[in-house]
Amino acid sequence: MSGHLSKRLFEEARRVIPGGVNSPVRAWKAVGGEPLFIQRAHGCWVVDADGRSYIDYVGSWGPMILGHAYPPVLRAVQEALREGTSFGAPTAREIELARLIADAFPSIEMVRLMSSGTEAAMTALRVARGFTGRNKIVKFDGCYHGHSDPLLVRAGSGAMTFGVPDSPGVPAAIAGETLIASYNDLASVEACADAAGDDLAAVVVEPIAGNMGLVPPEPGFLQGLRDLTQRRGALLVFDEVITGFRVAYGGVQTLTGIRPDLTCLGKIIGGGLPVGALGGRAEIMEKLAPVGPVYQAGTLSGNPLSVAAGVAMLKSLQQPQIYERLEDLGALLGDGLRRAAAAAGVDAHLARVGSMMTLFFGIPGARNAAEVGRCDTARFGRWFRGMIERGVYLPPSQFEVAFVSLSHSEAEIETTVEAAAEVLRQV
Repeated sequence: MSGHLSKRLFEEARRVIPGGVNSPVRAWKAVGGEPLFIQRAHGCWVVDADGRSYIDYVGSWGPMILGHAYPPVLRAVQEALREGTSFGAPTAREIELARLIADAFPSIEMVRLMSSGTEAAMTALRVARGFTGRNKIVKFDGCYHGHSDPLLVRAGSGAMTFGVPDSPGVPAAIAGETLIASYNDLASVEACADAAGDDLAAVVVEPIAGNMGLVPPEPGFLQGLRDLTQRRGALLVFDEVITGFRVAYGGVQTLTGIRPDLTCLGKIIGGGLPVGALGGRAEIMEKLAPVGPVYQAGTLSGNPLSVAAGVAMLKSLQQPQIYERLEDLGALLGDGLRRAAAAAGVDAHLARVGSMMTLFFGIPGARNAAEVGRCDTARFGRWFRGMIERGVYLPPSQFEVAFVSLSHSEAEIETTVEAAAEVLRQV
């Protein structure tokens, strides 16, 4: 598994970094073994500290749609770097990126740039509360919107419950303002809305869930959320941190025609650099300071390097054939994994939307967190380790999504499917 140098680096990291990593899933606790330390990446390949190469399906958790070290993005960052790294003042490129985002998303009239998807989701709730004058939020069990206090909650028993903290350090009083519904279950959302009464500010959802593994919305689910929020006078927030520009130019809302009130975006709009954005109708967005009373600020908001990368990235994605190609590559890999699992007699469910997919072990389907929670995580760990040994780098958790990029070729996908066929016969 981990080579000599990765192992040594992990030992050193644990002395100065909690758990040796700066984001928990990187520790590989869900799959066993010790993490690879990545030294460099190009196209669809990553290279670890020991010099071993792997076909990469993590893609920095989604934003590398065009592959690692994409030349136009690198050139844009290099040009911006010569002008300085951070000003704490407005730049012309911020306007260009905001316009690109607003032009891409049918629901977005104005954009506020910030530093992460977590910050975008946190700000969305604050704006929703400021706009509606209400406090309660509905989120879905298994949907992750960053680690801000109101959203770091889990479901209790039953179809609906007031949230309880999912982490020490989150005050129960704050978590209690969040109600938890079941994904793809409109009745549970109605129950939450009834519990909130006239105090429901917003429903926040991943329009395609990607943080419990890939779970697509069932027909009518997103429209039901749109109808419910309009009927209740609440806002609908789409968290498109993963799906925005990944499933289509303009995200899920472009595919479905459903218009949320607010949209959260993340690292995809910066070509993988640290960036986030909140967008929506002008009347809502103008609640933000300095125009309105809802405060949000950040020295690195609209950072010139991230913005330059984002402009180059989004301009590169303005070709319809890109998404046709991503669909073809995703189908090639997904169909290959399905066939390999069936041939090996492995009980598995392949969920896929475009270039996003998850292979779930031990369950016939996955429509919500409760069903996903019954999957065979031990078998997934064996699958992950077997693929690493064969030079394929998958997300180190059953509850994450694998991503195909435009830099993957048929040859690399064929190599991946051949490796999968070997591993699936053994897990």
